[in-house]
Amino acid sequence: MLRVGITGGIGSGKSTVCRIFETLGVPVYYADEEAKKLISNDANVKAEIIKLLGEEAYLNGDYNVPFVKKAVFQDASLLTSLNGIVHPAVKEHAMEWMEAHADKPYVLKEAAIMKKGTDLDKIIYVSASEEIRLARILERDTERTEEEIRAIMKNQFSPAYFEEISDFIIENENDLLIPQVLAIHQKLITS
Repeated sequence: MLRVGITGGIGSGKSTVCRIFETLGVPVYYADEEAKKLISNDANVKAEIIKLLGEEAYLNGDYNVPFVKKAVFQDASLLTSLNGIVHPAVKEHAMEWMEAHADKPYVLKEAAIMKKGTDLDKIIYVSASEEIRLARILERDTERTEEEIRAIMKNQFSPAYFEEISDFIIENENDLLIPQVLAIHQKLITS
């Protein structure tokens, strides 16, 4: 079984591409969704976050997103430490999930942050221009401002980085996703 990462900047269309792969019977691990579940439900992760940020990190057992966001964006070292708690937990959970799907030719792990060679055999980069990504996010996330979105984009990996680490690139500038996905799918099931 191949372990394939799928990545790209915010608004690039990773989720849309993943849904196409899912229609082909490919299991997809959504790292951000699973991270939220682990933060909310995993006792060890919760204990480490409380140790790092204090009891206010959870209100009545629920993750206190506004408090945590404010704390980590005021102190970059706290964000690094928080990522040091969450990312290893997600990585371990993803590896267990992948092993549970070992009967498939390949599985996908969707994540915005990705490095080649650690736990993945191949990487797919979903690419779109900054203007298209911005328009998609403004339409999807109506509570976010353009300035907030541009700040997120600025803090993400560059297109050059994604291109360097990727084995496949899907251009998501128009509606021609399915042929690109099918071509990659064919290569992955025959490798």
